[in-house]
Amino acid sequence: MKTATLPPLRVTPDMREAAESVLEEGETLSSFVETSVRRQIEYRRTQKEFIARGLAAREEARRTGVYFTAEESLVALDAILEKHKPQSA
Repeated sequence: MKTATLPPLRVTPDMREAAESVLEEGETLSSFVETSVRRQIEYRRTQKEFIARGLAAREEARRTGVYFTAEESLVALDAILEKHKPQSA
């Protein structure tokens, strides 16, 4: 696959200095920016999927008339967490 470039990014000298100050050993500013863009893309995709699931759940509740209280939801989440909690030896 052929590569493409992102648009040039103009930043203040302070912002560039801040970005350079957090680079890890061997990391370039370009790789830092690329990683940041990739993470933001994944975050936004995940956020959209989360909202879509929430809207679908809302519509399902409206359709069926079945709703759960906050306490019922928290009890169910606690049970899930307890089930996946590491067992002490």
